[in-house]
Amino acid sequence: MTIVVKIGGEVVGSGEAAILAADLRILIDAGARVAIVHGGGPQATALQKQLGLETRQVAGRRVTDAATLDVMKMVLAGKLNVDLCATLAAAGVRAVGLHGASGLVVQASRRPPKVYAGAGPDPVDMGLVGDVTGFNLELLQTLWAARYVPVIACLGADATGGVFNINADLVGNQLAAALKAERLFLVTSTPGVLRDVNDPSSRLAQITCAEARQAIADGVITGGMIAKLDEAMAVVDQGVGAIHILGKLAAGDLVRAVREPGSVGTTLIADA
Repeated sequence: MTIVVKIGGEVVGSGEAAILAADLRILIDAGARVAIVHGGGPQATALQKQLGLETRQVAGRRVTDAATLDVMKMVLAGKLNVDLCATLAAAGVRAVGLHGASGLVVQASRRPPKVYAGAGPDPVDMGLVGDVTGFNLELLQTLWAARYVPVIACLGADATGGVFNINADLVGNQLAAALKAERLFLVTSTPGVLRDVNDPSSRLAQITCAEARQAIADGVITGGMIAKLDEAMAVVDQGVGAIHILGKLAAGDLVRAVREPGSVGTTLIADA
């Protein structure tokens, strides 16, 4: 079984990372091939503030100038990647830290100006933000063959030396599609898709793409979960077996989500 795990920055810097690492060790020992993609938005924003740099966002997306890209490199490929690999190592996982320029494992091109919902009618140039154009799957296969686990910071690169900031959900989703992974885990700060964002007990255990679109149209699903689901639904039809959205992890949650889909978080599946 191939599993891609996308971890948000809020999880990387919390005690949940150790819980996640222990669960991943169980799955790896059972034969799973695991690739991890991580973000670091909260930590990048905090460092920008410390450095006196303005954090600019358009429709919830970070505008990335040269100074901001340097911050993303320091936070993503630096501190967070090192800390996450160390946490995984403590659980017995043989983690190898990577970023987009590592063997061009995440290939990307600069995103051209485009119109964003909620940002007005004119195209917006997001700066040094990239779109994924491919992956070095041979490198991942080589690491897996030697029983290593790739831990990929969400930066992309091109063959000319360009480096780009990329949303971690986007990297995780597209990597899962490229690998035709049986499972994609989006580990967030919320316990799944909720009917009521203020009530954790309103969790939807399983949802099809059609049901998700209807819930968005009805206003049941709101805020940042809309973008997360939109991007996830785009790859369900590309060979990804199931997408699990989960957070607030307890020991064993990741293993239960694999063995009993819907028992933890929300499982997104293709329409029948």
